[in-house]
Amino acid sequence: MKLEEALFEARPYVEYYEKLENIVKRLWDESTDEENFVQLLNEEIERAKEPFKTDLRIFLQKFEAL
Repeated sequence: MKLEEALFEARPYVEYYEKLENIVKRLWDESTDEENFVQLLNEEIERAKEPFKTDLRIFLQKFEAL
């Protein structure tokens, strides 16, 4: 699954992995498709504070690369 692969790829680079995993899985469940998921993730990035914002960006980068 692309979501799991991206989490695996991002894990060594993120500071708050469990928080990241919980949020992206919740957003995945809420989304209607992959495009909507990326949109929801970008909205979450806008709201997030550093350093977690960077974790979300790293995940997004890994997700989009797959």
